Amino acid sequence: METREEALNYGLSFSDTYLDSPFSDENWQLVRFKGNKKAFLWTYERNGFVNINVKADPDMLYFWRSAHASVIPAYHQNKEHWNTVILDGSIPDEDVKLMISQSYDLISDSPTKRIYEAVKQIPYGKVATYSQIARLAGNSRMSRAVGNALHKNPDPDNIPCFRVVDAKGCLAGGFAFGGAEVQAKLLEAEGVKVNEGRVDLDLYQWKDEA
Repeated sequence: METREEALNYGLSFSDTYLDSPFSDENWQLVRFKGNKKAFLWTYERNGFVNINVKADPDMLYFWRSAHASVIPAYHQNKEHWNTVILDGSIPDEDVKLMISQSYDLISDSPTKRIYEAVKQIPYGKVATYSQIARLAGNSRMSRAVGNALHKNPDPDNIPCFRVVDAKGCLAGGFAFGGAEVQAKLLEAEGVKVNEGRVDLDLYQWKDEA
């Protein structure tokens, strides 16, 4: 991804977003979230390259800076919350898209973000069901959305999606990081017994307080 058009089109692919040019300087074009009118993607040209500014949580902020030389503290924005990404061709498209996606989630407080936060709460050695995570994320009817979000898990080290099972305790054959066998190994490493692809919910289900 090297052009403004690519960045803007990707930003506008998220739900409830719109393009804005709020300044007298037309070099700046933003993508905002309709719900609160906050911008999660800023685009501008500087030093011969298209740059984008994106928001990141503290851990990811410095991770991205260390991962890519073309990710630097934000130009003209709070450097404790925002990064500038120089679209010079050195950063894989999937990483640029992930940074934009994470910025959108932070600005919009999207269902996906709430799902990930709920999954982070599942204790070591316990499991939760898709419907349980949906309820904790604010909508008990979005179990399918839970599955979709976990399949796209951007941070498996901190979002333990392997601890999520279906209503009968069955593991996910399409587990995003290698299938049911990998999920079983991860659970068993935490002391959760898996019998023929299934977990005993009476023993291992997390009794959340929500």
